[in-house]
Amino acid sequence: MSLTHPLTTTTFELPGYRVAKSLGVVRGIIVRSRSVIGNIGASIQSIFGGNISLYTNLCERAREDAFNLMLTHAGELGANAVVAVRYDATEIAPGITEVLCYGTAVYVEASH
Repeated sequence: MSLTHPLTTTTFELPGYRVAKSLGVVRGIIVRSRSVIGNIGASIQSIFGGNISLYTNLCERAREDAFNLMLTHAGELGANAVVAVRYDATEIAPGITEVLCYGTAVYVEASH
């Protein structure tokens, strides 16, 4: 279940809010590998072309998990918002990928 809420954004500002306190960089890191069965299924899908849904689903789950870990980290710092959210991915070994989601944890208040 994604913990996305309106106070998480890729921008540096939230319209209608002002940053009262910046709490620093927060991140969520997940490392995933492809299974042998998943690779076989994806190979079959690639024969027919188009979207390889097995890999798409794996990537989406990894990004969602990393995002949720980032939100948890932000909550632990007392943040009620995260700005400048970004993703990065690195293959750390054949078939093993790190997905990183990071941003700046902030405490925001409604603008007057």
